[in-house]
Amino acid sequence: MTADEIVELIEHAEEICGPASRVLTTKPRLLVENCNPDLTVAALRDALAAAGGLFERAVPVCLAFDQIQGGAVAQIMTPDALVLKAHTISRPYVRKERRDGTIVEVDARLPRSVATMYLDWRGEWRLPPLNGITSAPQLREDGAINSNEGYDVATGMWCENVPDVGVLVPAKPSRDEAAAAMRRIRETFRTFCFADAEMIGPATGGVATVDTSKPPGRDESSFLAALLTAVCRPSLHLAPGVLLRAAPVSGAGVGKGLLARCICLIAFGREPHAVTAGANADELEKRISAELMGGNPALFLDNLNNIAFKSDLLATAITERPARVRLLGQSQMVPLNASAFVVLTGNGLTVSEDLARRFVTVEFDAGSEDPELRPFSTDIRLEVMQRRTELLAAALTIWRWGRTADGIVPGLPTGSFAQWGRWVRDPLLALGCQDPVARIGEAKLRDGRRQAVADLFAIWWDKHQHHPVAVRQLNDEVRQALDPQGRGRQYLASQVEKLSGTRMAGFVLTRQAAVGKWGSATYMLTKTDGGENHRDHRGHREGKLPPAPDIGADNPYAPYGPHGFGVTTTLLNSKEAVAEREQPVLDAVADGSPRSEPATSPQGWSARL
Repeated sequence: MTADEIVELIEHAEEICGPASRVLTTKPRLLVENCNPDLTVAALRDALAAAGGLFERAVPVCLAFDQIQGGAVAQIMTPDALVLKAHTISRPYVRKERRDGTIVEVDARLPRSVATMYLDWRGEWRLPPLNGITSAPQLREDGAINSNEGYDVATGMWCENVPDVGVLVPAKPSRDEAAAAMRRIRETFRTFCFADAEMIGPATGGVATVDTSKPPGRDESSFLAALLTAVCRPSLHLAPGVLLRAAPVSGAGVGKGLLARCICLIAFGREPHAVTAGANADELEKRISAELMGGNPALFLDNLNNIAFKSDLLATAITERPARVRLLGQSQMVPLNASAFVVLTGNGLTVSEDLARRFVTVEFDAGSEDPELRPFSTDIRLEVMQRRTELLAAALTIWRWGRTADGIVPGLPTGSFAQWGRWVRDPLLALGCQDPVARIGEAKLRDGRRQAVADLFAIWWDKHQHHPVAVRQLNDEVRQALDPQGRGRQYLASQVEKLSGTRMAGFVLTRQAAVGKWGSATYMLTKTDGGENHRDHRGHREGKLPPAPDIGADNPYAPYGPHGFGVTTTLLNSKEAVAEREQPVLDAVADGSPRSEPATSPQGWSARL
C-alpha cells in the first residue's frame, strides 16, 4: 500500500466517539481564520462573553480558588490561559481543502497570537465588571440585606460563602435593639487594650478588661466604626481605611494584628493575608497595586513600624472611584474600582500628608513593657470564628437601625465619605460613641512634614513678620530651616515656591510675581486666625494697602516705603510711572554722567540697563 493510499484511507475513516468525545461535541465551534484575524477575535470575544466566568477588572480576569486564603481571587488572564479557556468553552477548528476539492472542518489549536489580540482589544471585551470579592451581605440604601451568592449586578461584586443573616436582623430595629447589639460586640472585644478606655482591674490570672458599663472612649469608638466599615465596605462607594497603632518598641504584642484579623473574620469570613512595605517606596506601590488588582476583600499592610506612611496610590484608591493603577510589568495605567477594606498596623506609625484624613485611628496601650506576656483565658480568634454569624448580625442591626430610624443627627463633615458617615459613623454617634472624624486634626499634628512647615512659619514670622521679602533676603535662620544641608540658592528658591499658598499653624504664605524683566518674586507670611480669607498679597494694590507699620530709618525695609515691597501694581506698571523712572537714566546715558540707583527700585533694574 502506497503512502497516498494510506492518507486517503485516513481522510475517509469514520470517527468513533467515546463518552468524553461526545461531551466535547456539544461545545460551540470556533472558526480560526488566519487571513481574517479580526473575525476570529470577534468570534472568540462573543464565545467568552456568552460562556461566562470571565470578568473585567481593568483587564480580563477569571476567579480562581486560593486554598491558603480559603476563597476566590481574581487572576489576570494571560495569552496562554486564554488559549486554555477558549478550548474549555469551545472547539476551535480550521477549514481545509482536500485533494478532491471538498472543504472539511479540522480541529485546531487556537493560535496564541489570537489570544494576545483579544487581550489588547480594550473596550470590546463585553465582560461584566468585577469590583471585588466578598463574603459579606450586599446592603442597600433602604436597609435591605441581600445574602445571595454569585455575581451581584448592582454592585459588581462576586459574593461567596455569605451567611444568611437576614432572619437574625430585625426588619426595623429599635434603639434598644441597636444598643444591645453594640453591647454584645463590646463584650466580645473587651479584652483588647484600647488606649483611652476605662479598664477594670485584672482578676487573678487574667487581664484587665474594658468597662463596658461606661460609654466607649475614642479608641473603642474607632474600633466599632472600623468593624462596621468592614461589614459595609463591599456596598459602600468609598470608605476610609483603618489605622491600628501602638507606641514604639513597647507596642509590640498589644493585639493590633489580631484585632485586624478578627474584624475581617466577622465581615468576610476569612483572615486577610499580611503584606509588608518592602524595601522602598516603589516596591510598596507595586505591592499595593498587585493586591488591589487581586480583588481581595481586605488590604492588610502589617508591621509598618516607626515610619510616616505615605502612598499616593493608596490615597487615590481610598477616595477615588475609579482610581488609576499601573499594570505590573507594563507601562500602562488602567482604571480600577477598589472596594478593599484597608488596614494598616504598626508601632510608632503615622500617616503623612493627605492620608491623615483618610484613616480612622485606633490606639492601643497595654500598660506593660511586655504586653505579649499577658495571660488570656480564651482564644478570641477562635471565638470570633465560631460566633461569626451572631456578631455579623449584631453589626448589621446597628447599620439597619441607622438606615430606618428617624432623627439621627449627623456628625462632622466627612468630605469624600458622606455615604460612610450616614451608614457607619452617625448610628454609632447616636448610640453614645465618639466621632472618629474629630481625630483627624490629631493625626495631622503627628505628620512630621506638617510639623516642619509649622516650625518654619514660626521662624519666618519671628524674623520677617508680614513684610514681603525676596528669597535672597531671607534671614539665616529661615534659610537653615528651609535648607539645613546648604544645597544652595536655587534649592532654597524652589522650596519657597512649593510652599506658596500653604496654610499652616494660623499662617498663609503668599507670593507676589516679579515686576519687570529684572524683578524678583517676593513672599509674605500673613496671619489667618483673625478671619483672613484673601489668598495672596496681590491685594496690596491701590486702595487696598494694609496699615503702614511704624518703621525707623534703620529698618532694612525703610528705603522701599512703609509697605516694603508691597508697591502697588498700578503704580509700578503704568506707562507714566515707567517713563518717569526711565527718563533720568536715559538722560544720564546721553550726557555721559554716572548713573545712580533710584531709591524706589529694590531690584536695582536701572543698574542693569
